[in-house]
Amino acid sequence: MGDAAGRRARRGTRPAIRLDPTALRTFGTKLRAWYRRHARDLPWRQTRDPYRILVSELMLQQTQVARVIDFYHRFLERFPSVERLAKARESQVVAQWEGLGYYARARNLHKLSRRVVREGFPTEADQLRTLPGIGPYTAGAVATFAFERRAPLVDTNVARVLTRVFAPHLHPKRARDQKAIWAIAEATLPRTGRASWTHNQALMELGALLCTARVRHCGACPVRSLCKSRDQKTGAR
Repeated sequence: MGDAAGRRARRGTRPAIRLDPTALRTFGTKLRAWYRRHARDLPWRQTRDPYRILVSELMLQQTQVARVIDFYHRFLERFPSVERLAKARESQVVAQWEGLGYYARARNLHKLSRRVVREGFPTEADQLRTLPGIGPYTAGAVATFAFERRAPLVDTNVARVLTRVFAPHLHPKRARDQKAIWAIAEATLPRTGRASWTHNQALMELGALLCTARVRHCGACPVRSLCKSRDQKTGAR
């Protein structure tokens, strides 16, 4: 799902989902504890530089982590700062992006670098959404991972985890369900931005490693006891 624009719902809005506050707290506590033990050592998790985080988030759209790592390092060697990127020609940026595909990502990154150099990096999710090519997921990711803001984010992995655990009747790819999924994501957030950094990383990690689209590794899942769809071994959602 990520930043893809949802179509307008053809049917009425679903009733609000009731979430048990105790279950939400337990979910967050178990999830973050699991992440601290099992998180992958990824380069963009070692920085709070908004430029570097934004580069990683744009590269990770539609591209697997394993492929992104080498591109990420090479791109930052060529353009180590947002100022260096802004001074480059668009053709140079696109050339450095070659092999990742979806070149609109590179062009948008170049456009926004020039705006950021003029105006500074926005720190809040709603402000970040005004930058070229930045949708709700990427805005939430940069706000949380660079500035430690308490901001929800929903990508494909996060949506899968949240619907399986809290609302199996919702479908991440159904437009009329997306507002409810974002509401669940916000409800699960801890109170502080610093804890939200870990929480949002953990949500994505759980969806990438255990609660995957094709296989559900329920036996190893830290939130299995809370999951409303546990022990369903297959499924594309």
